[in-house]
Amino acid sequence: MSGFPSTFWWGAATAAYQIEGAVTADGRVPSIWDTFAATPGNVVNGDTGARAADHFHRYASDVALMASLGLTAYRFSVAWPRAANLDFYDRLVDALLAHGIRPVATLYHFDLPQWVEDAGGWTNRDTAYRFAEFAEAVGARLGDRVAMWNTLNEPWCSAFLGYGTGVHAPGRRADLFAAVHHLLLAHGLAVPVLRAASPGSQVSIALNGGTVRAVSAEPGDVDAARRIDGLLNRIFFDPVLRGAYPADVVADTAAVTDWAFVRPGDLGVISAPLDALGVNYYQPDLVGAAASPVEDGSPYPTGGRVVHHDLPGPVTDMGWPIDPTGLRDMLLRVTADYGPIPLYVTENGAAFVDTVVDGRVRDAQRVDYLRSHLAAAHEAMAAGVDLRGYFAWSLLDNFEWALGYGKRFGLVHVDYRTFTRTPKDSAFWYRDVIRRGGL
Repeated sequence: MSGFPSTFWWGAATAAYQIEGAVTADGRVPSIWDTFAATPGNVVNGDTGARAADHFHRYASDVALMASLGLTAYRFSVAWPRAANLDFYDRLVDALLAHGIRPVATLYHFDLPQWVEDAGGWTNRDTAYRFAEFAEAVGARLGDRVAMWNTLNEPWCSAFLGYGTGVHAPGRRADLFAAVHHLLLAHGLAVPVLRAASPGSQVSIALNGGTVRAVSAEPGDVDAARRIDGLLNRIFFDPVLRGAYPADVVADTAAVTDWAFVRPGDLGVISAPLDALGVNYYQPDLVGAAASPVEDGSPYPTGGRVVHHDLPGPVTDMGWPIDPTGLRDMLLRVTADYGPIPLYVTENGAAFVDTVVDGRVRDAQRVDYLRSHLAAAHEAMAAGVDLRGYFAWSLLDNFEWALGYGKRFGLVHVDYRTFTRTPKDSAFWYRDVIRRGGL
């Protein structure tokens, strides 16, 4: 049996717009996702998060369900559009603590208020300062009870998909590197604010890390891997943990941005010391040099010729390759490159087509996925990685952004007509792993 320390955090994760619903309750204002989803053609089947999983009204029973599964931590996000009235999060955090579950709060999980986007969104430097004000308000309200803060979730998605390809909200093409920088500046500005408001809490950021591998040892393929690794990983890890953007990334992107938005002192703000680092992992990337320029739909403006290769073997319902060695290697790489900072796997999971048999939701593929990835995480720990927790994505089936409700990541099945929750086999398997403290 692969045992984990008794102090290990066993969690599950969600995001506000994906599960809460109640988009007009308690003074909530529209977000970019409300606007994006309301625009025909942006989301599969015209789905929106207006009702989602109705967690806003069902949080108490959802927290009781978490407790029944033995979760010791729950990662949720605080909707910036609810900044005028944070009562819901007061109730949620109190319910978590009453059940012995650590509250782990993410301040930004893609749902920028529309009024902020109307002023320029993440391409506008002022948004970073507005975010710091939001962090101060949430910290003042919840700081005495939150165990860990994640300032941002996956800024790569916000910048590259929101302002690069436009397949995520706000769905417009702009200087995505300005968005990268202002997101990171927002993170850096929020760190001391959260420390002041919540001195007993850990402060972190959740970055989506991808293990990028070259398809061969040929120089062109190795250089393609360098380029993609720079744009996926190092463009975020380096400024946060080293206080500098990678020189090769700046050079690679010179044709599409001049980086003039970086002002003196910014990188010192961005690299404010952290207590831990969150790593979200879903799949690796296999890349090589291409004979022709990358297709227009690529989120990577590499200025070069890079092609992404399919990996052999099984894939999830998202079409993502299943490769737990990518998680192990990512954790090892972060530790080797940036030092022994405490790490948490802040998201890891998979969408599959679930089967209902005799009233039970059978999801053997998800069980296998979670087992193999937890085993990979344990391998990394055995090799010296200071991994302190794991958050399965996701607690509940939810609104999967531009893919609507067709992709199910949850440990718990949600009937979107009745909102009935049914724990899947994977939920019971995860419960048993938590009870015995290992695989």
